[in-house]
Order: sequence, then structure tokens, then C-alpha cells
Amino acid sequence: MTGIDRLVSLYHTGGPVIALLLAMSVTALAIVIVKIAQSLFSGSHRLREARAAVRAFTAGDLDAAEAWASSARRPAADLIGRAIAGLREHETDEARLREEIARQGQDQLRRLRRGLRPLELIASLAPLLGLLGTVLGMIDAFQALERTGNTSDPAVLSAGIWQALSTTAVGLAVAIPAVAASTWLEARVQHLGEELDSLATELFTRRPAPLERQASE
Repeated sequence: MTGIDRLVSLYHTGGPVIALLLAMSVTALAIVIVKIAQSLFSGSHRLREARAAVRAFTAGDLDAAEAWASSARRPAADLIGRAIAGLREHETDEARLREEIARQGQDQLRRLRRGLRPLELIASLAPLLGLLGTVLGMIDAFQALERTGNTSDPAVLSAGIWQALSTTAVGLAVAIPAVAASTWLEARVQHLGEELDSLATELFTRRPAPLERQASE
């Protein structure tokens, strides 16, 4: 039996609930692939250049810091580069600069979180839909048993139960990977946010001596 034949058989077993769960599984897989591709191609989670720029800045090598920040088109490095450029301008209001950098950082995190809500929704709804399919299947099974009357065949009930439980199995099979993927992706975004906050804090609190003298003048 080919994969398509199995899907058709599964659909006939569980009906529309199975079809909906299969559509949700395809959607969840698409979301995960898109989010991983987004991370790989945008370099949003790569912090090497940003960390090097902060180290150079706090060591007083301002030109090297800006060079590191502009050496790669990474969102984190670009954010740190804007902060460094702002701190080098004597007339820049530091409080407003910190607010602007924080806002831009939150914008980056929001972009990375796009698509995670539907994934979380699929993870929550899949087992409930599986349970709904089970309840509906059990109702059909007992109705079939009732129609047979005194000549009821246990095979009728067992077949109905098998059909009903198949929806629960599919629901869990969709929900478990969706929960794992959603948790992993959200953890990555949260970790990135913590790292960006730490780098920005280090940038503003460990200003090198030349800029400290400029700020006091």
C-alpha cells in the first residue's frame, strides 16, 4: 500500500476530522520549515559579529567596533552598530538612544515570532479534534450496535472503536511534534532577546574612556 493509499484509507476511517488533522499537520510542517529557513538566511540568531563589536567598543577600539558591526549583514550586528554610531555622536540623547535600540530589538523579535501563534494553536487544537473524532466515532459505533438488535455482532462494536480511536492517535501524532517545535522556536527567540538585552546593557554601561570624557564635557 502506497502512502497515498494509506492517507485515503485513513480519511475513510476517521472522516472529516482526519482530513482536518492532516491539513493541520501540513500547515505546522510548513511553518517550521519557513521559520528555520528564515533563521538560516537572515542570520537573525548569529551573534558573533555583535559580540565582537561590543568587546571592541568596551575596549576603546571604536573603529574596530564599527567595522565588526558592519562586517556582516546580521540583524543583531546591525542593531549594535546603530547603538555604537549613536554613542559616538556627542549630541545624542543617550536615554532616547536606548529606547530606540530597545524598540528596534523588539521589532526584530516580533518578526521572528510571526507564525508561532498558529503553530501553538495547532498544538492545542489537534488533540481536542482527535478526541472529538473519537467521541463521534463511538456514537456511530453504538448506534450501529443498537441497529443490529439482539443479533449484534461484537465485531461491529470493535470496528467502530478502532475507527474512533484512530482519530485520537492522529491528533496526538500532530500535536506532539507541534508542541516540541513551538517550544523550541520560542526558546530560540527568547534566548536571542536575552542576548541582545545583555549586549545592549554592556554597550551602554561600559562606555570607553574617550566617550566618557566627551559625555562629561
